[in-house]
Amino acid sequence: MLPALITFAVTYLLMIFLPKYRAYVALASAALFVISGTLPLGDVLTEIDWNVILMITGTMGIVDLFIESGMPSRLADMILNRVPDVKWAIIALSVFAGFISAFVDNVATVLMVAPVAITISKKLEISPVPSVIAIAIASNLQGAATLVGDTTSIMLGSYANMDFLDFFWMNGRPGMFWIEQIGMVAATAVLLWVFRGYRQKIGSFNITEVRNYFPTYLLLGTVILLILASFIPEKPAATNGIICISLMIIGIIYEMIRQRKTAVFKKTIMGLDYFTILLLASLFVVIAGIRQAGVIDAIASLYLRIGGNSPFIMYTILLWSSVLFSAFIDNIPYVATMLPVVSGIALNMNVDPNLFYFGLLGGATLGGNLTPIGASANIMGIGILRKQGYEVKNSQFTSISVPYTLAAVSTAYVLIYILWGIL
Repeated sequence: MLPALITFAVTYLLMIFLPKYRAYVALASAALFVISGTLPLGDVLTEIDWNVILMITGTMGIVDLFIESGMPSRLADMILNRVPDVKWAIIALSVFAGFISAFVDNVATVLMVAPVAITISKKLEISPVPSVIAIAIASNLQGAATLVGDTTSIMLGSYANMDFLDFFWMNGRPGMFWIEQIGMVAATAVLLWVFRGYRQKIGSFNITEVRNYFPTYLLLGTVILLILASFIPEKPAATNGIICISLMIIGIIYEMIRQRKTAVFKKTIMGLDYFTILLLASLFVVIAGIRQAGVIDAIASLYLRIGGNSPFIMYTILLWSSVLFSAFIDNIPYVATMLPVVSGIALNMNVDPNLFYFGLLGGATLGGNLTPIGASANIMGIGILRKQGYEVKNSQFTSISVPYTLAAVSTAYVLIYILWGIL
């Protein structure tokens, strides 16, 4: 266990201090886990979440066509004509991204909304870094709001037999959706303070004409189909990925026919962000390696030893440690490991398991916002900025994400305990 833990720690330190080489560091670390025998070679392909990889790849292709259509520029003009300054433009984009992310995967949301932020920044001749960071962290926040907002929400719903409406109202009490909305208000108030100096006035812009509406329909179709797919019981694991890849192929074929050029295919495929895809795939293998070594199981057992017999103390430790762990490790294997542990703890303490379930979900989902590599949406946002020629410093990211996350988590911490630990 100790060699695996050291390898994991070194990997994340190198990724933090060598952002340009994150994908290669993660790949080397994944290879080390395999070479050392910690993770069998035959398990590598099965440990990679191909649903996420396919979904990201497909959405990247659709978004590339979406950008070419001129729709992001039109949306940017519409937003700019309705807000007084840059601060409110950033706030509007983050809230908009958060709303979408409550119903669509966080990474897909970033891919959809970030082009609008980049277009706005180009029009105003300012850096797109703050607005894309705000979009990414808002997407992560709202991922816990509904059953379909994030993989961790889907996992909890399946394990605890919750349906879509339970996230809105359950057992006579407000569900996670309303907790997340209040958290969003608190976190957005913090953003207003963080961006208080962004007072550049915005003039009036002519509305850009959209050259082709089909990519927009593809994006809307992606949103609708992903929501509908969430209601299908016993669906294939790669359902969401297949949806996104299929719609990307349809979009490419349509553009090839419309433009009568096969170069559209090459341009779209070459435009995919392979650096980010490699990084995410490698991280899946790294997390599988530390899980095989027993690191995550040891972390879970630790809760039982230090939590004592107090539901409040156990809830507090569970939520805040989940925030910390999720800042550095992928929350999917962490939540998968912790769900049965949490259920057993609630049974032994004779308390409502939803207190611990929602504490785990809130902490693990929001904790990823603390670091640039703590959540896939953050990695994707930084990848988009890199393609635009912007390298995001860790200090740039954390100066926005840390106060935002603390405001959201603190609010959720209090509300969850009041609703599910006291009432």
